[in-house]
Amino acid sequence: MSWLRTILAELWGLFVDDGRYAFAIVAWLLLAWLALPLLRLGGGCNALVFAAGLLAILAENVLRRARR
Repeated sequence: MSWLRTILAELWGLFVDDGRYAFAIVAWLLLAWLALPLLRLGGGCNALVFAAGLLAILAENVLRRARR
């Protein structure tokens, strides 16, 4: 049964390798869901702001990993 635990741990690691990164994405999703409708920017601008936030989170994570 240890092989099953190893497989499950590997699958978990594929999707949630860095807890801080996953938390940042979930926090951004929640913030965007709450704040973007209040800004009333329009569909296209909302999408750009949402994508820019995700790209900023990704860039921060890559830079943090590169420093290690």
